[in-house]
Amino acid sequence: MRIGELARLTGVSARSLRYYEQQGLVHSTRSAGGQRHYAATEVARVEMIRRLFDAGLGSKVIAQLLPCVDGDDDADVAEEAYNTMVREHDRLTADITRLIETRDALAALIEANTRYRLGGSQSDPGSC
Repeated sequence: MRIGELARLTGVSARSLRYYEQQGLVHSTRSAGGQRHYAATEVARVEMIRRLFDAGLGSKVIAQLLPCVDGDDDADVAEEAYNTMVREHDRLTADITRLIETRDALAALIEANTRYRLGGSQSDPGSC
C-alpha cells in the first residue's frame, strides 16, 4: 500500500510516517518512480508505535522496544525491553511528580491573588 493509504488506515499523517521511516521504526520498499510501498503488516506496527508515542516514549526508546514488540524470542531482547520500560516508567513518574508540585504552587498563587482581589491585605506575600 502507498503512504496515503497507510496514513488513512492508521490516522497518522504521511509526514509522521516518513519520520517513522527515517527513525527506522517502519519500513517500506520503493517503486521505480520512488514511491513508498508498505506491507499490510505495517498498519499494526504503526498503531503500536502511535500507542508508544502516546505513552510518552520518544522514537529512540521506541526503536529499542520494537524488537520485543515484533516477537523476538531472544531472552536478552526481552530483558532489555523490560529495563527500558522500567526506566521510562520511572522518568514519567518523576515528571508527573514535578508537574503536581508546579500545579500546587500555581494553585497557591491563584488563591493568594483571589484573596488580594477580594479585599485582602495588600502586604500579603504573593498577592499578585
